[in-house]
Amino acid sequence: MTQTLPTGLTVTARVPASSANLGPGFDSLGLALGLYDEITVTTTDSGLTVRVEGEGADDVPWGPSHLVVRAIERGLEAAGLWAEGLDVVCRNVIPHSRGLGSSASAAVGGLAAANGLARKAAPELALTDDQLVQLSSEFEGHPDNASASVLGGAIVSWSEAGAEESERRYRAVRLSVHPDVRVVALVPSERSSTALTRGLLPETVPHRDAAFNVSRGALAVVALTERPDLLMAATEDRLHQSQRAAALPLTTRWIAKLRAAGIAATVSGAGPTVLALSTRPLPAELAAEAEQEGLRVLDLEVADGVQVH
Repeated sequence: MTQTLPTGLTVTARVPASSANLGPGFDSLGLALGLYDEITVTTTDSGLTVRVEGEGADDVPWGPSHLVVRAIERGLEAAGLWAEGLDVVCRNVIPHSRGLGSSASAAVGGLAAANGLARKAAPELALTDDQLVQLSSEFEGHPDNASASVLGGAIVSWSEAGAEESERRYRAVRLSVHPDVRVVALVPSERSSTALTRGLLPETVPHRDAAFNVSRGALAVVALTERPDLLMAATEDRLHQSQRAAALPLTTRWIAKLRAAGIAATVSGAGPTVLALSTRPLPAELAAEAEQEGLRVLDLEVADGVQVH
């Protein structure tokens, strides 16, 4: 039986950006990054009001088709709740279409806000982290970005097939990142289409390349948690980055430049952002050169998962 929420309940979800793949971990490894969108939701007597500030304010729909709104409704449905009306305010900081998980963050933020309403009105109906990973990953079709924004830290994610494709289960576990690991994102002004860059990938890969990535993916877990001195080897990839290189010339050039300087750099998700992992700060001369070429240089913390208050 569906329970109707009282009017006047307000929650704010603060949801981190994320980077996926981290080199070899295609569709499986992720990292939560200290760049946050905020979503404030208030229950009202009727109707839907949506306001968007910051990134994407001129690009995304301000109505029921907005991803955050759809995620709120899905979260309430999963908890067995209903709201007569909603006022939704999105304050966006995460760049859109740059490989920093903006759509996953929107889904996670909406679901987490719905869960915050559930905790206030009927705590026994609140969703678990596992449920949030499942529901947010259903929006994405894979759990790497979404589970990083839910759980925080670094994550290893996977999926399990059910009897029907609609029954696919999405799972993830959090890894505690070594405190010496530093994160820098170089964010170009141009955008990238995940569908386009994914379409550049071949249907099959040589066995030796698959074996290479299996070894590097396993090594990445060790490097991120215990041995950051192994980050260079642990971020090597043969499955997707070189195949996308022609579509991401600036990204590809900066990855090569950083790696030549001993900094473990990869494509962040589908790009075009460059993710750099190191135990030392980005050299000032490289940061200045990147900025001269129009790249935003962001020193980011490894973030905790979504927070609701």
